[in-house]
Amino acid sequence: MRILLAEDSALLREAFTALLVRLGHEIVGTAADADELRAAFAAAVPAPDLVMTDVRMPPDGTDDGLRAALAIRRRHPTQPILVLSQYVADHYARELLTLPEGGIGYLLKDRVNRISDFERALRTIAGGGTVIDPEVARHLLRSGGPDVLDCLTPREREVLELMAEGASNGDISRALHLSDAAVRKHVGNIFTGLGLSPAQENRRVRAILLFLQR
Repeated sequence: MRILLAEDSALLREAFTALLVRLGHEIVGTAADADELRAAFAAAVPAPDLVMTDVRMPPDGTDDGLRAALAIRRRHPTQPILVLSQYVADHYARELLTLPEGGIGYLLKDRVNRISDFERALRTIAGGGTVIDPEVARHLLRSGGPDVLDCLTPREREVLELMAEGASNGDISRALHLSDAAVRKHVGNIFTGLGLSPAQENRRVRAILLFLQR
């Protein structure tokens, strides 16, 4: 996989480069700030299979890296982006994660505990999927409003919130003391209430993204 890496810490940039190369990937460019990220992306021909960036980067030291990633996606709507950070930028994270085309990920650096999970996330995002750290989902859920959930019952909202935190149907069954059949029924009702038909791929991910967008 051809990866463009943006990270303002020289030490972390070298560490990520070494890890990605060890995993068999090619680093097609690196950037230490948001301006370098935009320039490196423009210079990468063909476009990289994945852009991996931090959030807080120069020149402003706020959410420059994430804003640069969003700018890239506006010009290239299917470009896979992985945000790997210690920080959740509420507004821009929500905007990124609710892009309809997929190929998006948001992971927290200190919660990536296994290299195999990290590698799986890279390939999922590069393949057009969506990967959201459960802690990022919880943070965005706490900071959002309820508008899109008006069509759901309180129990269905509980189920959807657990889904957004990465819980499986079995996890939800145990957490809410429901039977497996009851959980499946609630999940089906959520899909119906949010207008997600069986013909649509990744309905679970789409439901979670709609929840985060509220």
